[in-house]
Amino acid sequence: MSETNTPAADPGAKRKPALLAVAGVTLTAALIYGAWWLITQRHYESTDNAYVQGQVVQITPQVGGTVLAVLADDTDRVKAGQPLVKLDPADARLALQRAEAQLAQTVREVRTVYANDATFAANVRLREAEVARAESDVARASDDIERRRPLMASGAVGGEEMKHAETTLAAARSALAAARSALAAAQEQASSNRALTEGVAIEQHPNVERAAAALREAWLALERTELPAPIAGQVARRTVQVGQRVAPGTPLMSVVPLDQVWVEANFKEGQLRDMRIGQPVKLSADLYGGRVEFEGHVVGVGAGTGSAFALLPAQNATGNWIKIVQRVPVRIEIDAKQLGEHPLRVGLSMDATVDTADTQGEPVLTAVTRSSNRTAVFDAADDAAQRRVHEIIARNLGRATKG
Repeated sequence: MSETNTPAADPGAKRKPALLAVAGVTLTAALIYGAWWLITQRHYESTDNAYVQGQVVQITPQVGGTVLAVLADDTDRVKAGQPLVKLDPADARLALQRAEAQLAQTVREVRTVYANDATFAANVRLREAEVARAESDVARASDDIERRRPLMASGAVGGEEMKHAETTLAAARSALAAARSALAAAQEQASSNRALTEGVAIEQHPNVERAAAALREAWLALERTELPAPIAGQVARRTVQVGQRVAPGTPLMSVVPLDQVWVEANFKEGQLRDMRIGQPVKLSADLYGGRVEFEGHVVGVGAGTGSAFALLPAQNATGNWIKIVQRVPVRIEIDAKQLGEHPLRVGLSMDATVDTADTQGEPVLTAVTRSSNRTAVFDAADDAAQRRVHEIIARNLGRATKG
């Protein structure tokens, strides 16, 4: 029986098709991924360095006083104009009463000054009449002397009578001088009083306006003993306590309008090249996970990087320097309806993805002008003070006030 030798199978030949298959699959996957990235993903810029931001409105008193009541606490939802803290109004109420009395007295005093215009004018007319009468007396005395002078030569008029006529003329002239002096004094008095009243009504007289301003100040001080919420929101960081003595400007609590929050996403410098204002943004919060996706849009970018505004900014002009890629805060507004359905809180972590495919808008580095925030909560106090001023002025002028 003879042995036959069979050649051994080459292991490399068996692995070669498998390696080629793996290489083909890998290359195909790479091509697919590259095409997918070129078509879609290269237009997206993402970051998980994003956080919810919002206004934190501090409630601070404008006047000092003792806290009588705290009407809201942390986590409470408050409306605009809702009272939050009440201070002791006793001192402010007394100051208001003094201001009201002072305004009433000032109006009556100024009213008297205006009434004196007619008195002084009548006095001037009286003095003018006295001057006219004195002038008439002087003219009559002069005529008497002129008639008697030719008769002196014939002896028809004696010297004593002539002397009497001359004395009468001198007295008339003295009376005329006195009347003219009295007229000048009356005219000066009338002019001086007219200078206090000319060109303005009683309501616009400087003394009345000064007293009215003092009343408005006292009125506002009394109104400010009650601190309202300037905007609607949720109370946070309440530190005030009943019985506490507070000074103007002392932080008592904060109100955060959670329906006006936004996202501040900190993108790297290189991610801002194709970013434009108005580009859509997809957002997700760690609070809700992937089941809730918020929609937003880019509205602007910060004026500097985070390190530029740090308490201790980086000192790059040193011998040993390492370049660190900086991040710039990009402001993203969220759809208000989604905020109502899925509320967020200030400081929550977010993931932000910006679609940069549309580059027709303004560059994100362009400065934008936004409408300013304002509150009308405090306007009513000034209007009420003005109405009170008009009421006191009208009453002390003898006019009827409208209800």
